Amino acid sequence: MTNNEASRWEKRFARFLEEHAEGPDPAHDRDHVVRVVAMAKRLAQSEGARPEVVVPAAWLHDCVTFPKDSPRRALASREAAQRAGEFLADAGYPAELIPAIRHAIEAHSFSAGITPETLEARVVRDADRLDALGAVGIARCLMIGGALALPLYAREEPFPRTRKPDDAAYVLDHFFVKLLKLPATMQTAAGRAEAKRRQRFMEAFLRQLEAEI
Repeated sequence: MTNNEASRWEKRFARFLEEHAEGPDPAHDRDHVVRVVAMAKRLAQSEGARPEVVVPAAWLHDCVTFPKDSPRRALASREAAQRAGEFLADAGYPAELIPAIRHAIEAHSFSAGITPETLEARVVRDADRLDALGAVGIARCLMIGGALALPLYAREEPFPRTRKPDDAAYVLDHFFVKLLKLPATMQTAAGRAEAKRRQRFMEAFLRQLEAEI
């Protein structure tokens, strides 16, 4: 696929999102997708993954989303993969690439618990999870907590040291339920290196927050 062809396809992916994507979650908006695409391209280049699989999967990975508190959240990546596959087939994308793209979309989700079986799926998953780390990860966490009208922390014990963390009750607990565990789940060398950098920033933020409260 030439650079011009790839650019034309990316414009079609972006247009499809504008026309069809569902966005009940403010942290899974168009800006999130654009960041994931940019990171996926970086990781694909570093790891030698096929961009013709990685790029459409990154663009379309959240073409179906459900709110964080929805009982259907774990199904979102499967439904996104199905919708993306139908769109790509109808649009005339190379048919032999669509199964790999669908798998990369299905396997990106933390909630779905699907093991990525290809390099391209590992790249897309790492790119998506990196967007939950660092400064942007902190911002997205606070955005979701605000949308759900959750308190920032438990007044009696802000940091869950003697109690079990509960991110359905407190925003801060999401760091301990999920976010700080993400670096250990990275699948690529480039993803692990970037995750460690972002993790250090988040840990510094938490130390400062604890000092202030």
